[in-house]
Amino acid sequence: MDQLALLFMLLLGAVVSVPVGERLKLPAPVLMTLLGIVLALLDFVPNVEIEPELILPLLLPPLLYAAVRRTSWRQFAANVRPILLLAVALVFVTTLCVAAVAQAIVPGLPVAAAVALGALVAPPDPVAATAVAGQLGLPRRLVSILEGEGLFNDVTAIVLYHVAIAAAVSGSFHVGEAAFELVLSAVVAVVMGLALGWGANKLMDLLGDATLQIGLTLLVPYASYVLAEELHGSGVLAVLTTALFLAEYGTDADDVLTRLAGHTFWDIVDTLVTGVAFGLIGLELHNAIRTASGRWGEMLGWAAAIVAVVVLVRLLWLLPATWVAKRLHARQDYDEEIPMTWRETVVMWWSGMRGVASVALALAIPLKTEDGGAFPDRDEIVFIAFGVIMATLVLQGLTLPWLVKRLGVKADTEREKEFEKTLAIRAARAAKRRLREIEDVEELPEELSEQMLRRAFDIGVRISPDMGDEERREAHQQRAKRLKRVRRIQGEMLSAARHEVLAARSEPGADPEVVDRVLRHLDVRSLR
Repeated sequence: MDQLALLFMLLLGAVVSVPVGERLKLPAPVLMTLLGIVLALLDFVPNVEIEPELILPLLLPPLLYAAVRRTSWRQFAANVRPILLLAVALVFVTTLCVAAVAQAIVPGLPVAAAVALGALVAPPDPVAATAVAGQLGLPRRLVSILEGEGLFNDVTAIVLYHVAIAAAVSGSFHVGEAAFELVLSAVVAVVMGLALGWGANKLMDLLGDATLQIGLTLLVPYASYVLAEELHGSGVLAVLTTALFLAEYGTDADDVLTRLAGHTFWDIVDTLVTGVAFGLIGLELHNAIRTASGRWGEMLGWAAAIVAVVVLVRLLWLLPATWVAKRLHARQDYDEEIPMTWRETVVMWWSGMRGVASVALALAIPLKTEDGGAFPDRDEIVFIAFGVIMATLVLQGLTLPWLVKRLGVKADTEREKEFEKTLAIRAARAAKRRLREIEDVEELPEELSEQMLRRAFDIGVRISPDMGDEERREAHQQRAKRLKRVRRIQGEMLSAARHEVLAARSEPGADPEVVDRVLRHLDVRSLR
C-alpha cells in the first residue's frame, strides 16, 4: 500500500464512520482515531510521510472555518467573559502545571521544553468537542462554551508553544520579548483577518456565480492562515477573524442557492478533513511506539502522570470558575452561555479531548537547536504528548456518551421551540409588512391580497405550527395535507420529466451541456 492508497482509505473511513458512529452512538472522530490505530499496527500499511510543519496549515484552516460557520461574532461577544474565564485562562494554568510536573519527573528536562510540552497538550480540540457535543444533544450553552474554548484555546496555546520552542532552540528567554511577541502576534492576526475578510467579501460580490463564491471560501482560510504566519502573526486567530467577519457581513439573505450549496459543500469538507485528521492521529502511533523502545515502563509512567495533571487541573479549575461565572452572571441583565448545574460542569470537564493541534505541534518540534545539538528530550516530549492525546481522545470520547446519559444532561428543547416560535412570528410579521408596502404602491385585487396575507401567515406556521391558534392550526393542517398531495403528484411528474431528459443524454447527436442545463432547471424546480 502506498501513501495515496492510504489517503483514500482514510477518506472512505471518514464517510463510513458517520453512519456507523450514529448507529453505535459513538463520535465519528473517535472511530477514525481507532481506525488509524488499527492501520498503524498492520505491517503492510506505510508510515505517514508528511512534513510536520504542513499538518497545521493543511488541516486546521478548513476545520476552523467550518466550525466558525456554525456560530457568530455576536455569540462570542456576548459570551466573551465566560469563554475567557472558563476556557482561555485554563490554557495558561494547564501549561504551567504540566511544565512544573514534567520538569520534576523527567530528568534534565529544561524549563522551555517543559513549557512547550504544557502548551501543546493544554488546548482541547475544537473539532472533537463540537463533533461529540453535536451527536449527544447537549444544551446549547455547553456547545457554545466548548466551541469558543476549542477555537480560542488553539490561538493561546499555539502562540505559547512558539515562544517556548524559540526559547528552547535559542537557549535564551526574555519575559518582555515573549509578552511583546504575544501581543504583536494577536494584533497582526486580527488586522490580517479583517483585511482579508473585507477583501473576500468584496470579491464575492464581483464573482456573482455561486460556484466561484463557494470555491473562494475554500481558499480564504488557507490564505488567511499563511499570510498571517508569514507576517509573524497567529494563523489560527487570523482564520477565526476572517471567518467571523464573513459570517457576519458576507451573507446575502436572498442568495438562496449559494447558501444551500455552500452549506452542503462545507459539510462535505468538514466530514472529510475531520476524518483524515483524526485518522492521522491514530497512524502517528508508529512514532510514539518507536520512541519508547526499551523504556516502556518509565515513559508510560511519565505519560500517565501528565494525563492525570491535564484531567485534574481541568476539573479543579472548572468547578470554582463556573461558580464565579454564575455569580457574575446573576448580576447581569443579559444572558450568557454558562454551565448552570454541577452535572453540566462535569460533562464540560470530561469533554476536554486533545486532538489535531496537539499532534501537529508535537510532530513539529525541531530536531536541532541553534548550536547544532539535539532538541532537549524531544523523544520523551513526543511520547508523553501522544499518551495524553490517546488517553483523552479515546478514553473520554468513548465514555462521554455514557456519562451524558448517566447524568441526564440534554438540550432544553422547550426553550429551543420557544425561540423557534419567536422567529416564526417575526418572519410572518416581516412578510405582512412587506405586503402592506406593496399594497401602498400597487393596486392588488382583493382576492389576491387575501391570498398573499394567508401565505404570509403560512410562512410562520410552517416554521412553527404552535404560533397559530387551534382553528388556524387545523386550517393549516388541512392545507398542508392538500399541499403534500399536490407536491407528491408534482414530484412524480417532475421525476418523469427528469428521466426523459436524462435518457436524451445518451441519444445520438444530443448535446450533453444542453441536457445538463435543462436537467439543472428541473432540479431547481423540484426544490421549490
